[in-house]
Amino acid sequence: MNATAIDDALAAIAAGRMIVLVDDEDRENEGDLVVAAQHCTAEHVNFMCKHGRGLVCLALTPERIEKLRLPMMVPTDPGDMGTAFTVSIEARRNVSTGISARDRAETIRVAYDERHGAEDVVSPGHVFPLRAQPGGVLVRSGHTEGAVDLARLAGLAPAGVICEIMRDDGEMARMDDLERFAARHELPMATIADLIEHRLQRETLVEEVAHAPLASTALGLSEASGWMVRTFRSCVAPFVYYLAMCKGELAGDAPVLVRAQRASVLGAVFGFGEDSGRRLRRALRQIDAAGRGVFLYVLAPGGDEVDRMF
Repeated sequence: MNATAIDDALAAIAAGRMIVLVDDEDRENEGDLVVAAQHCTAEHVNFMCKHGRGLVCLALTPERIEKLRLPMMVPTDPGDMGTAFTVSIEARRNVSTGISARDRAETIRVAYDERHGAEDVVSPGHVFPLRAQPGGVLVRSGHTEGAVDLARLAGLAPAGVICEIMRDDGEMARMDDLERFAARHELPMATIADLIEHRLQRETLVEEVAHAPLASTALGLSEASGWMVRTFRSCVAPFVYYLAMCKGELAGDAPVLVRAQRASVLGAVFGFGEDSGRRLRRALRQIDAAGRGVFLYVLAPGGDEVDRMF
């Protein structure tokens, strides 16, 4: 991780400056200009239009999108990882045609500010809101989530203004182009990968909600067998839980045997598809023989056949 790049980016965002945020080369392989919505001015919007040349968008949390009562541009599945555009918007008051840099900055100000609501915006307009995934870049490694995360980590309202960076010939700028662009305009540059690593190292990702001795006749385990079951809730993604079946002392430097399995309602309850119950029992026997280890059962929406039926 390039910690200096992230620190510089956060300092710039907090101070009201723009940065260049680059995603993975295996994804879009593009760079966006990013500024916190709380600090966005007409000068920022004008710079994005003149030098970025892409579409100026406003990244918002799902909660803010809901408060503004903005419908999605097209119907989307909540689990869809694509770019989530809502209908375009304009501030209801204090704008003229809506397209000028000043007008768009005013629309952005109204849209991010919790003191304003749905009655303060109209559609269609010249600002394009984007709905960030809950959990930010740890759930979806996009510029939308990166902009919201950076603003939040900088102590500002969780909303960011983004604009793709294009070359003079109209093609998308790639890493070499972006490095020259950032140097020419004296802008800090960071990657979404660095932002992900920054969050992984500094944030609490799960919290324990319950624990108890594990006893199961079906699994051949008694309370005297030394097994514990611990339940954790994700602090990042909603409705994601982890069931950890643990045996032995897990602290120390010695490697710990770990097995993981995603919950399958159809497999575990109805016996359809893969025999998850058989794999569970085999893993528990292996851990039992080793004397220490963890079996991790992941319960998350959208990962099972039954979720896709509805």
